[in-house]
Amino acid sequence: MGTLLVGCDNGSEKASPGRTAAPVSPRPGKPVDKAEEKTPALTPVFERAPRAESKTVALTFDADMTADQGPRAVRGEHFDNPALIASLRKLKVPSTVFMTGRWAEEYPGQAKSIGSDPLFEVANHSYSHYAFKSPCYGLPVVAKNDMRTELDRAFAAFKKAGVRKVVPYFRFPGGCYNDAALRAIAPAKVTAVQWDVVSGDAFATNADAVAEQVLAGVRPGSLVVMHCTRSAAPVTEQAVRRIVPELRRRGYRFVKVSDLMRG
Repeated sequence: MGTLLVGCDNGSEKASPGRTAAPVSPRPGKPVDKAEEKTPALTPVFERAPRAESKTVALTFDADMTADQGPRAVRGEHFDNPALIASLRKLKVPSTVFMTGRWAEEYPGQAKSIGSDPLFEVANHSYSHYAFKSPCYGLPVVAKNDMRTELDRAFAAFKKAGVRKVVPYFRFPGGCYNDAALRAIAPAKVTAVQWDVVSGDAFATNADAVAEQVLAGVRPGSLVVMHCTRSAAPVTEQAVRRIVPELRRRGYRFVKVSDLMRG
């Protein structure tokens, strides 16, 4: 099992590691602290598998689209990346796609195809891709009372599109969260999935630079964040075609997040 963290209440935009989770199990006969009883649970956070005994690595791809980007899609902006998915299939790379509900609505055929392929698993990236903590890279912010609804709406969009392979994982938009957000989504019973390797593919124009950054950061048990959005990450597919064979040459095996957690 990898590292499960709980809590990250700092002022930075990108979430940093929190405190190590430790389930509270009172000993027989020990009175339960009333404060513990009343404290809402925090959603567990997974970053990587630090004690991985083999060279495994999980590539994850965020299929981002905010709730208000429909007009841009109508004007021809591409928030999908069919070439990337095709390359992952050709290279036989198991992957986890963190999909927004809005993306699934815009590209239901692709969402269904990805979610029906045993090579992939689909996880929740919220419905609107609005931030759960402010500031967060200029994203609009979700009201605390609407945070759980964001997850529910995304899961409903996946179901409507016919996505079958859905896993109970959630990635905060922008990776931004705090304890309040972890409490708000706890009833959804998901694991929040972060990463330990930033690919740098967002808005990048140099595929080699993205590949070098990933190759320099990966270690056994790593979890890499990348994107499945042509408009915001145009060189990801090219970078993947370099990353995958090189990591395999180094002895790495690609797995989904669910496999990394089990490992």
